[in-house]
Amino acid sequence: MKGVIFDLLDEIVSQKYGPRMWGEIIDAAGVEGAYTSLGNYPDEEFFRIVAAAAAGLGMSEDEVVRWLGRQSIPIFAERYPAFFDGHSSTRTFLLTLEDIIHPEVRRLYPGADVPSFTFDTSSDDVLVMSYRSERQLCWFGEGLIEGAAENFREIADIKQTKCTRRGDEECVYEVALTSSGGPDGARPGQ
Repeated sequence: MKGVIFDLLDEIVSQKYGPRMWGEIIDAAGVEGAYTSLGNYPDEEFFRIVAAAAAGLGMSEDEVVRWLGRQSIPIFAERYPAFFDGHSSTRTFLLTLEDIIHPEVRRLYPGADVPSFTFDTSSDDVLVMSYRSERQLCWFGEGLIEGAAENFREIADIKQTKCTRRGDEECVYEVALTSSGGPDGARPGQ
């Protein structure tokens, strides 16, 4: 797993709970805790940190991973504004994952193993997203969708109808989006 995900968790925990909490999580996980965004680290190490974070923050492991996804979007929007520019909705943004965002992630982080998505856009009301990843971080994906919706001043109603962790071949999200009443659909900070 690329170190960028470890760095994000460090940054988000430190912002919300302070650097001391991050140190306690690293100690509890029994890992070194020094990561570089381009480095490669064992998936198991990330999951040990997530387990320690869950215990330290009073969340389940799935909640930690979902929270990480949701809290990552404002950071991504600040660091990579080109991914968000030109979009007025979460739906149009999500539809760029495979063709624009993931190729750029692979360019920025050589060797990155990103999940794959396919989309069913036949309904104007519900975007159906199929997610495949060996890591089974479907809760991270759900958190990213929620964070993207917040970024575009929308509310995401997400139903995960299939999940590899329940024995399905892929995870499937049914995403219904509604406006949260933001001024003129402008994103925060615009």
